[in-house]
Amino acid sequence: MEPLSRSERAALCNSALEAGESAPTLCGGWDVKDLVVHLLVRERHPAGAAGIVLSPLSGLTERASRRLARQDFTALVERVRGGPPAWSPTAVPAIDRAVNSLEFLVHHEDVRRAQDGWAPRELAEAEQRAVWKALAVAGRALVRPAGVPVELRWPGAARDGEDRTTTLRAGDDPVVVSGEPVEVAMLLFGRDQHRGLRFDGPPDGVRRLRGSDLGL
Repeated sequence: MEPLSRSERAALCNSALEAGESAPTLCGGWDVKDLVVHLLVRERHPAGAAGIVLSPLSGLTERASRRLARQDFTALVERVRGGPPAWSPTAVPAIDRAVNSLEFLVHHEDVRRAQDGWAPRELAEAEQRAVWKALAVAGRALVRPAGVPVELRWPGAARDGEDRTTTLRAGDDPVVVSGEPVEVAMLLFGRDQHRGLRFDGPPDGVRRLRGSDLGL
């Protein structure tokens, strides 16, 4: 199977072109072109990428973004599709999978789910397992703002038909979030556009998890 980071990169590019550069996304006030520019700054402009996570350097991010935003939208999308430059750490397949699998999956859904009439996709089982595996690692940081114990449950996903579970934050009386991996990913990255999730556990814990600013 093609790595999720690569398949979602290509799928995001296809959806971006189909939606058009001015179409909305789930990322605040960004349109599709803004999102594409963000991905390029993150991957190809080290100083600008640092400003994404370090607010004192945000001016570098803004300058890199403005320069890219003046360029042709289709050309920008195809640059994303082409993958990271050879000097980038994410050109190493293992790092690409670790860093980009959820990044491109969630941003792809940011494009899809901001459009009228969207519906959840059916991913192949291997792709869903890849999402679940990535959430088991990244999810620990994503749920930290809630400050409550959290367990994820993927109903019926184990080979024997039992639920697959993973603990993101240990503790008594955890909030248990049950659902398909992609829908869980959207929740943990702070998106409201998710479907079919079930929340069990102490009511106060559920309220804190659902009301927190989740994500990185």
